[in-house]
Amino acid sequence: MDVTAAILLHEGKILIARRKAGDHLEHLWEFPGGKIEKNETPEQCLKREMKEEFQIEVEVGEFFGESVHEEKERAIRLLAYWSRWIDGCIQPMVHEEIHWVDSSELDEFVFAPADRPFVQRLKHFRCDSLNSGFECNKSWRRFGR
Repeated sequence: MDVTAAILLHEGKILIARRKAGDHLEHLWEFPGGKIEKNETPEQCLKREMKEEFQIEVEVGEFFGESVHEEKERAIRLLAYWSRWIDGCIQPMVHEEIHWVDSSELDEFVFAPADRPFVQRLKHFRCDSLNSGFECNKSWRRFGR
């Protein structure tokens, strides 16, 4: 199953969300996103999921990475993209809790298995200013090429 994740950046912080009790992988943290629907691109999926789950509009940027996690019944292929919040007031609709965290704080949270490789990779990034694009200590392309 293909699923997307937003590495959502705002004012130098990354958005993480905690799954609700009763959900699959309850109480674990994740980078928000969701299942890709038929005839939908990963970018379209992220825009739709962020609107449904948080009531916000996002700009989806460059591909960040892929993580594959094998579960009993299925394999999850998680596709992560750099994303930026551009409009709306965040209202968590399906998560128990959200936090804006610095990349150095990610180890303080217990993440869903498919998200863990992204946590490890993000620990090597430090984003200082995101208002005009990405300006981090690792190089990648900016939004709006």
